[in-house]
Amino acid sequence: MSTLLPLFPLDLVLLPGTPLPLHIFEPRYREMVTECLVQEKRFGVVRAKDDGVAEIGCTAEILTVTKKYPDGRMDIVTEGRERFEVMQVNQDRSFLQAEVLYLRDEPVHATSGQVAQMLKLHGEIMTLAGAEPEKTSDIEISQLSFHLAGSLPLDPDFKQTLLGMASEGKRVQAVISYFEGILPKLRRSVQVRQKAGGNGHAG
Repeated sequence: MSTLLPLFPLDLVLLPGTPLPLHIFEPRYREMVTECLVQEKRFGVVRAKDDGVAEIGCTAEILTVTKKYPDGRMDIVTEGRERFEVMQVNQDRSFLQAEVLYLRDEPVHATSGQVAQMLKLHGEIMTLAGAEPEKTSDIEISQLSFHLAGSLPLDPDFKQTLLGMASEGKRVQAVISYFEGILPKLRRSVQVRQKAGGNGHAG
């Protein structure tokens, strides 16, 4: 028998290696998180859909409890770990659980040129947004696509597609294409803001 993984359906997509702060307030999820803390185990974050949950999710490791409230609510910080496929959902508990299959990458790596291109595009997006480019020296190279995509408020559908891709090579190419698609709009919106800021009164 495989161990059942507790599931937390949310209207978002968690990617491996990316942080996810959560405010836990529903009694069933307070029960689930407390159990995970006591047993030092992870739970699965899956994107909620109208007809259930997405097939591919990501486990979340609880890094710290930042605040506990008198009524039992809590604020936690988690981080994405392993991708999984939901094989069978179990509804025996107050929260969902599932039998899952953990996914492994195929050995198809991105070229150094592709990685450099992805970093360059990401850096431009961060600069346009008025943020510091990410420091990537300590990021595992096989997780770089997840890290860069997870650092931006990208379309959840794209993040879900990325989560299901079976190699870093495919993911890097997908991220490059996505970044190239959104950059022209970002550049235009920054130019419009700069022009608008140049009108009117100074000071």
